[in-house]
Amino acid sequence: MREINRSSEGAWIAIVDDDQSMREAIETLIRSLGLSAKAFSSAEDFLTSRVHRVFDCLILDVRMPGMTGVELQRRLISENSPMPIVFITAHYREEDKTSAIEAGAVDFLSKPFTEHQLLDAIKRSLEARSKESRRTERRGDDVTNH
Repeated sequence: MREINRSSEGAWIAIVDDDQSMREAIETLIRSLGLSAKAFSSAEDFLTSRVHRVFDCLILDVRMPGMTGVELQRRLISENSPMPIVFITAHYREEDKTSAIEAGAVDFLSKPFTEHQLLDAIKRSLEARSKESRRTERRGDDVTNH
């Protein structure tokens, strides 16, 4: 499953993880598929980047120093900047997964996860983003046509 469908071309994926080797491995995998990726070492670095609102998918570690992944998810929702999120964690707790999924996360993967699991989650994230974009475009058309 090293394929992401053609409509994903041009997708831009953010990786936020305090583990440098994990960030680099995920970024390399994503780029090998022809997608763009940018890695951040913390939630704060992600938020202060001038481009944090343009990503199509966010791969997000749960536990990090400073702001946690779940806190970042809440912040993005409160700023009306939600995006499909795939959580990754080495510290799996069912209550974290439930909270993240209820808030709209696409998936919640335990480290170590397989390449297949991550790519499947990215694919579903990009499909969710594409559906949301089409809904938003239709709403805009409805407003301009009335």
